[in-house]
Amino acid sequence: MVQHHGPGGALRAFVARIRGGDLGALPVVVGLAIIWAVFQALNPVFLSSTNLVNLSMQCAAVGTIALGIVLVLLLGEIDLSVGSVSGLSSAVLAVGFVQWGWPLLGAVLAALALGAVIGLFYGLLYTRFGVPSFVITLAGLLGFLGLQLLVLGRTGSINIPFDSWIVQFAQQMFLPEWLSYLLVLLTVLAYGWQGWTHARRRAAANLSRLSTTSILLRCAALLVVLAVPTWYLNRTRGVGLMFLLFLVLVVAMNFLLTRTRWGRAVFAVGGNVEAARRAGIRVRRVYLSVFILTSTFAALGGLLAASRLAAANQSSGGGDTNLNAIAAAVIGGTSLFGGRGSAYSALLGIVVIQSISSGLTLLSLDASVRYMITGAVLLLAVVIDSLSRRSRQAAGRG
Repeated sequence: MVQHHGPGGALRAFVARIRGGDLGALPVVVGLAIIWAVFQALNPVFLSSTNLVNLSMQCAAVGTIALGIVLVLLLGEIDLSVGSVSGLSSAVLAVGFVQWGWPLLGAVLAALALGAVIGLFYGLLYTRFGVPSFVITLAGLLGFLGLQLLVLGRTGSINIPFDSWIVQFAQQMFLPEWLSYLLVLLTVLAYGWQGWTHARRRAAANLSRLSTTSILLRCAALLVVLAVPTWYLNRTRGVGLMFLLFLVLVVAMNFLLTRTRWGRAVFAVGGNVEAARRAGIRVRRVYLSVFILTSTFAALGGLLAASRLAAANQSSGGGDTNLNAIAAAVIGGTSLFGGRGSAYSALLGIVVIQSISSGLTLLSLDASVRYMITGAVLLLAVVIDSLSRRSRQAAGRG
């Protein structure tokens, strides 16, 4: 007999997961709400539409890099070189387009291809020789930083023309208001259709499924979550195309991780590599694909950052880029122990980090305070992850 999970059943299941240590995104959502409330109380400009538009645009570049970090953390590995790879890609873009006269699209594709080749190189070193990813990517951090300086040459800084489409895309292109609402509606309809077809398949297999009421309630909640921020951002410039690209990448990776055989393989390898191997999963291919995607996302993030600044220089990808990308993935809820996390971790984590940065900037506090607060939030996220892991083990959920 098919069981229908109504709203009450879904709520009881959610409470049971929380008690079992499966906290999901709850800690970061609660933390983000507290951060926003505190900064809004200290400075009413923080939650203004203008500031939130700027905050969203600032999230895109490092958030894209963090998306790659989420993937590699799901395997229980790490990539310490994403900052250097992003800086190298920005250098290739600027030198190729400005100095060597390449077509802009050709320079963009060359930078992305270089990122993919770097990831392939990492993957081969890891799978063929068993070199720890920590060591491989630490060497890459130093080596590709040096290559970035070599590519930039003596000038050290190259400006990208403001009238180029990539700079326009990163700085001045925003969705028309009507189109933003249309995309929200289409997203909700797609989500509802997916939920309904999934419920039908489970019903056909005589498995428990969500009731129609539950699906409609979830669609209504998603509509509110998407429509209200869209309306608020549209009070000024609206939704930036660069931020929209980041959102599309997050949704696409979430689909791949949760709805495809490859995604299930990633979680299986991250959870127990030996069990995954015995189950017939081609572990080496999984590692190769993830390292390639991680470096490619790092290269894309570097392109977005360079376009946002309309320049590439010796500090591109440097500073706290590397640390913020890793911190965003962990703060967003991706486990350092592998096998647990979500593509949405990159989105939630980078919003937390950029919110802290924006709020402290509005309060005229310097970078020292931002680093200390971000470090404290990161440590808290790891502690929560460790405690929830113990709770899951105690509840027999691994």
